[in-house]
Amino acid sequence: MSDDAGDTLTPTRRDYIRYGGGLVAAGALAGCTGGGDAETTTSGTTATTTATDTSYSVTMEPMGEVTFEEAPETWLSFLSTYGDMGIALGKADGLQGLWDPSNVPAFFYDYLPGVDVSLDDVATIAGDGGFDKEVFYALDSDLHLVDPNWLGVLSDNWTAADAEEIGDAVGPFLGNYIRRRGDEWHDYPYYSLYDAFEIVADAFDEAERYEAYRAVHDEMQATIQSTLPPTDERPTVGVLSVNSDFEKGAFWAYPVQSGNNHKQYRDLEMRGAFDDHIDGSYAKWDYEQLLKVDPDAIVFQYGLTHVSTEEFEAKVERMREDPIGKQLRAVRNDRLYRGGGSYQGPIVNLFQTEAAARQFYPDAFGAWNGLETLAEASLTLFERQRVADILTGDV
Repeated sequence: MSDDAGDTLTPTRRDYIRYGGGLVAAGALAGCTGGGDAETTTSGTTATTTATDTSYSVTMEPMGEVTFEEAPETWLSFLSTYGDMGIALGKADGLQGLWDPSNVPAFFYDYLPGVDVSLDDVATIAGDGGFDKEVFYALDSDLHLVDPNWLGVLSDNWTAADAEEIGDAVGPFLGNYIRRRGDEWHDYPYYSLYDAFEIVADAFDEAERYEAYRAVHDEMQATIQSTLPPTDERPTVGVLSVNSDFEKGAFWAYPVQSGNNHKQYRDLEMRGAFDDHIDGSYAKWDYEQLLKVDPDAIVFQYGLTHVSTEEFEAKVERMREDPIGKQLRAVRNDRLYRGGGSYQGPIVNLFQTEAAARQFYPDAFGAWNGLETLAEASLTLFERQRVADILTGDV
């Protein structure tokens, strides 16, 4: 085949997936699309199904409208939030890259009967020094489920021009950084987990699967609301990072935040012990400051996703042995829990919500006895088989 302009070339898959309104403008990638810190935004999907045009489009900030001629087959996700979305939609075989596959809580999928999800062949696309845009060329994915603006926060060597280049030469971006609210660089609308999930589902042409997951989620929320103990009977719970320095007694402490990272805690109407003591999204405290608040229970963020059971026990043992740490009510009553990770998609959120419900309200939802609790058939907050069926295509 020659390169003469007069030749008729056969379109490639790359020609079928494009931005409907052109590539993301540099101004939009800098966050100049307006909007505010809304809980949800209206997602839009338009489609035409004539004999000659089967294109459809989805709309998400900061990208704007993204148009597809056919559903993408290969994809990557920097954050496991969007990775979990794609896997939930039955697209695990097309997943090519993640920021760090080793930190994805893929073990949750093992609790779904008949489901086998392996990340062994998924590439790690970032290292300690950030990442190189050449990884996008190397993986050659049809779709990049990542907020391109967040890449500029993550790495100094990423620019709006890079996003335009990759979007044109490789495949479009689709993603909004929904982990938390209030970042200065994020001056366009945020999305709730299920608003973002709906748009991703539409991009993969999997609206029916999305609706099925939404039904499971809403049923679980209805069960939670009808079962929660009265407010004055709920414990106060402090949120600390499992990545704190236990040996030196230096802890990252968090209020219950409004982003997706603490969705399960808000849905469980958790009484955040640190909420009135931290001005901002986090603080660094010592044992004396923890003891001043003295929460009824402590949940360690990333405890389920970043450390093993043995590593977690070794960390909290230092707290139990510390002269001040052992005075904490949560330590004395053995209410130190492994919390969920920040980057949760729909399936991970279901499991992390059930884990927290049992940890905080054992009398209402059943005692928490570690991860094996999630395999118990009784007192589950959602039907495992139903979720497994949706993931495998039996909607």
